[in-house]
Amino acid sequence: METTIWMRASVAVMSAGVAAMVVGCTPQPSAMAAVIKDKVYTVTPNAMKVKSGMVSGEVTELKVTERVEEVSGKVTYPAKLSGKLVLKNNSTDQTMRLVGGKILYIDTLGKPIKLEDNRTEPMLKVSSPYGSPDRIDPGQDSTQAVDADFPVAALKAKRLKEIRLELVYLPSAYKEESLRFAVSIGGQ
Repeated sequence: METTIWMRASVAVMSAGVAAMVVGCTPQPSAMAAVIKDKVYTVTPNAMKVKSGMVSGEVTELKVTERVEEVSGKVTYPAKLSGKLVLKNNSTDQTMRLVGGKILYIDTLGKPIKLEDNRTEPMLKVSSPYGSPDRIDPGQDSTQAVDADFPVAALKAKRLKEIRLELVYLPSAYKEESLRFAVSIGGQ
């Protein structure tokens, strides 16, 4: 009987020792990763149509998004303007070849708002399903996503007056001709 009591006591002590070792050797949980959230600024109006010369444009779904660490409020990914742009060639007889384009952010005094030093000036890239990527034929349009760096200074209340899109394009005469060849098959 005494042996049984000693065995039970030994098992209990050993179990307690093993439990202490397991608890002591368990790695402590590491610090939780910071939660990053998108902070979305609405652009009012978020859709508009404009026309200039032979080109008309429509932008929709405009918004500015930056990524922010939830707890600290630290910006982890700077502000970007996004949306959808449709350019249409309204000419009936000229093809439009886009040479380039850029986006300007204009303040309430009519002056451009500069981007921070480490960010790139927003440029426009136009693609077209018709022929070359920079060509828009008469009556045709080109749709693409807008994804451009946005100046932090423009996020301040009542600082941004307008977003300007400057296009450089070459119009060229557009003609559609057909050639006709009179043929016969096998002496008929």
